[in-house]
Order: sequence, then C-alpha cells, then structure tokens
Amino acid sequence: MLELFLAKYNYWIVIVLMMVGLYVVVARGNLVKKIIGLNVFQTSVFLLYISLGKVAGGTAPILTGKDEVFSNPVPHVLILTAIVVGIATTALGLALVVRIREAYESIEDDEIDEAENRDMAADLAGPSR
Repeated sequence: MLELFLAKYNYWIVIVLMMVGLYVVVARGNLVKKIIGLNVFQTSVFLLYISLGKVAGGTAPILTGKDEVFSNPVPHVLILTAIVVGIATTALGLALVVRIREAYESIEDDEIDEAENRDMAADLAGPSR
C-alpha cells in the first residue's frame, strides 16, 4: 500500500489540492478566500495535466537521428497558457471584489445577501411618502 502511495505521489497531491480548493470555495463566505480556493483548485488541475504529460525517460522532441522516446510538449504549453488566463481571471475577480466592497461595504456572502434583500424589499415597497 505504501509503495502505491509513493509511486503515484503526484496524483495524491493533486487530489489533496483539489479537495482543499473545493472546501475553501464551498465553506468560506469571504469572496477573497473563495478566489484563493479557486486558484488552489486550478493549480491542482495544472499539476494533473503536467503529470499526465510526462513520459518516463522521455526527452525533448528534438530530432537527433537516434531512436528516442519523446515527451509531448503540448500539455506543458497548454498549462503555460492556462496560467496566464488564470492570472487574468484572478485579477478580474479581485477587481470585482473591490467593486462589491464599494457597493455593499462588505465582502462576506451573507452580509451581501442581507443588503441585497433589503434593497429589493425597499424597491418592492415603493417610494416612501
């Protein structure tokens, strides 16, 4: 059992990071913590793709005339692109959190819901006389 764990330790790390990221997104009400949880989850997906793309004993796909085993560079290139997209998405999410903080004076889910419900109740009540 220990040999199985040690042989595939990178996949166990992916599973742990996915569960931690998912827990933070679901269990926390703070919007910044939710963004951090999404980043942890995203990092676990990156590690999964990099682990799947690795070939034991593989080299870079440069033709030398000898028979060699090559690693596919496409997963690694896609992960580099995903990292850039992830940074941009995180920046956008944090900018939205700043705007939400300005509008509702909070970044907690329950406090934002209460403020939104108060605003909706005031709109339904109509103009005050």
